[in-house]
Amino acid sequence: MSPRPVAEIRDPVHGYVRLTEVERDLIDSPFVQRLRRIHQLAGSYLVYPGAVHTRFEHVVGAMHVAGQIAEQLSKESMMNEEQSQEIRIAALLHDVGHGPFSHMFEEVLAGKSDISHEEISQRIVRETSVKDVLTKNGYSAKKLSSLAVGKLDTCPPFMNEIIAGGLSADMMDYLPRDSYFTGVEYGKVDVQRVIDSLQVSQGHLALDDAALYAFEALLLARYEMFKAVYFHRTVRAAELMLVHAMKLADDALALSDLSDLDSYLELTDEVVLYRLATLKGSAPSLRKAKDLALDFRERRLVKCVFEKMMQRKDPVVGKLFADEATRKDVTAEIAKAAKVDAVHVYIDVPTTPSVPRTYSRESLTEVRLIKGHGSRKGVESVPIDELPLVGSIAGFMDVLRVYTTPKNRASVERAATQVFKGKRFA
Repeated sequence: MSPRPVAEIRDPVHGYVRLTEVERDLIDSPFVQRLRRIHQLAGSYLVYPGAVHTRFEHVVGAMHVAGQIAEQLSKESMMNEEQSQEIRIAALLHDVGHGPFSHMFEEVLAGKSDISHEEISQRIVRETSVKDVLTKNGYSAKKLSSLAVGKLDTCPPFMNEIIAGGLSADMMDYLPRDSYFTGVEYGKVDVQRVIDSLQVSQGHLALDDAALYAFEALLLARYEMFKAVYFHRTVRAAELMLVHAMKLADDALALSDLSDLDSYLELTDEVVLYRLATLKGSAPSLRKAKDLALDFRERRLVKCVFEKMMQRKDPVVGKLFADEATRKDVTAEIAKAAKVDAVHVYIDVPTTPSVPRTYSRESLTEVRLIKGHGSRKGVESVPIDELPLVGSIAGFMDVLRVYTTPKNRASVERAATQVFKGKRFA
């Protein structure tokens, strides 16, 4: 029997989400409540006005989906009550370390350290009041800090896969949720069909082959949402401005100083935007950061002046996509050709793969399918590239964009066209 629910939340995507005592206590903790003040989709609300949902709704939804998956697997005696509660807690805490403007903050951290929001999540679970709640309720903060990011070595692989990967509760919440709040239809997929068909084979999540179409629809929906929302050219314009402003002001505002988690608790979207917009000082970097923040707030966005599909499989072009130093060099080259300051030129490439990674952070290359019934039941690993539609989108979107301020639009457009016609990028 599952722990008795003590509260419930009415969610627009999943309906009633029922909470156990430990879940309610965790939700009431400051670090989970903080997620109410971090937008799920950073600056997307400047393009899609309804996209004002937050990380808080998402983690509650992910917890609910993880619970549904656990319930499905418990029918096959693959999960017990304790594991089901642990997986729900892990899903609830999986994004607790996100910084202001979600993934945008990671781009700021990338220039200073190798730390990710997942590592921050682990620290928060182990070192803050979140640990106190878990300990009080009889759970190991150390264990759940690893499970919350899909990196617990002492559990069966499928438990990590519920948290991260191609069949994760994370993705099965954010796709329909982002679709609902943006009004974009692509994320409306039959998540319940996927959940109801999940089984475990050789320690890994597997899918009844009769539901393969639903899995394909899930991955295609993610790809379409990537094009329509996550990498929308105007959405990225707003996000580039935020990232650039935070990088320029990082030293002054100590945004990437993660030594004090209580200070990190204060870093939310509106707080950081306010601090950027009210920066003091005459240094050019601070003035530029302040201008970017004010322009973002008033929706005066940089403009996309160049867009090109470039095959990152090419070794030279691939370096441009993969290496930030190379992009900085090309940015400087474009700026020089346009006779503008490099601070006004932005090169943007997608860094998230079209198909989700596995819980071990490797490329998703196959899906395990359960075929047959009874004594004829067996499992087959099908390579992703053998799925006609999904195979065609595996990898990355090979699109490169150049942005600049409205004032420099014409000169940077000419310069970018000139530079990318060069032999280096042929």
